[in-house]
Amino acid sequence: MTQAPYSPNIRATFAPPVMEARRWLSAATFPADRPLLNLSQAAPIDPPPQLLRDEMARAIIEEADSHIYGPVLGNPALREEIAKQWSTAYAGDIQSKDVAITAGCNQAFCAALATAAAPGDAVILPVPWYFNHKMWLDTNGIETRALRCGPGMLPDLDQAEALIDARVKAIVLVTPNNPTGAEYPPELIRDFLTLARRHGLLLILDETYRDFHSSPSAPNHLFADPMWRENLVHLYSFSKVFRLTGHRIGAMITSPERLAEAEKFLDSIAICAPQIGQKAALFGLKHLKEWVAGERAEILHRRALLESGFSGLNDWQLLGCGAYFAYVRHPFDIPSDHLAQRLVTEQSLLTLPGTMFGVTKAKGGDGSAEQQLRIAFANADANGLSTLFERLRAFRP
Repeated sequence: MTQAPYSPNIRATFAPPVMEARRWLSAATFPADRPLLNLSQAAPIDPPPQLLRDEMARAIIEEADSHIYGPVLGNPALREEIAKQWSTAYAGDIQSKDVAITAGCNQAFCAALATAAAPGDAVILPVPWYFNHKMWLDTNGIETRALRCGPGMLPDLDQAEALIDARVKAIVLVTPNNPTGAEYPPELIRDFLTLARRHGLLLILDETYRDFHSSPSAPNHLFADPMWRENLVHLYSFSKVFRLTGHRIGAMITSPERLAEAEKFLDSIAICAPQIGQKAALFGLKHLKEWVAGERAEILHRRALLESGFSGLNDWQLLGCGAYFAYVRHPFDIPSDHLAQRLVTEQSLLTLPGTMFGVTKAKGGDGSAEQQLRIAFANADANGLSTLFERLRAFRP
């Protein structure tokens, strides 16, 4: 009897990091006086606000179209609202025909890549990278060209240009960044679009955490460029801003011509984004601005606490901090994957190691991944962050 085959690409793709970290918990016990502090996942664990839940419940009961397929590219009312609000926020020209709704932002990323790259092509990905982006490239046999980040965890434009050849089809940027928290300056984002345009590439700009940016101004000015549709895909997620992680609602904004190609991918994968999630996103955009402002203020407060805490933590270095994340260099002669597991068992702290976000030494890396940790603080209040620093001080290598 011969076993059925497996795809070599999927076999070679690493396991989901958050799930791997959760498995560490099954082997650990947590004393009553030192409960687990989970700083691993960049997603809110609280439900949506009551007003939004009430609206979702009403839609389930009263609106029959909550339970049937909708248009592949999303419900027209939500597409129109996004176009209107984004045009105002970015001082640009965005039409509803430029907008598609997806089953989460990860699906938007996959759809964007499906329109631009094929097996054997290459994509430039800043490192540390968002691991799901790397996983999708690996699964599809697309080479990742790792673009190392410099001071402030910002990608270097000249290094990016040096990576470009005929096989490169796209550049990916995430800002505010996952995993580093870095906020890319508008001028740097503009320069990357200019670079993409000069070489005929697609710039995929993931702004999942835009609502928690420290600046009240537009994070970039790309949509004011009348030619933005030629080389830009903007990605967005409603998971964080309205706590809709379980309802899988994202968006992509690009040219109608590219969306027509993305529609083929989306129809093959999920047909349409969940109806209740789309209705919730539309309600949130229209009615929850003040609530979102409060959530942003709380995240910025936690960011300030982290910056202050690491400034007083000997030998630790805060490399980046923003949105939901602090990205740090630890001072120990221990690889970060081993350190992260020891922090679980010895300090009841769950963080993610830099080895999940970059090239390890074993695969040709420079060792930086082994010195770094990501701390996701979306679900840790001021008391939780105080506990974090107490436990980091108490750790003994």
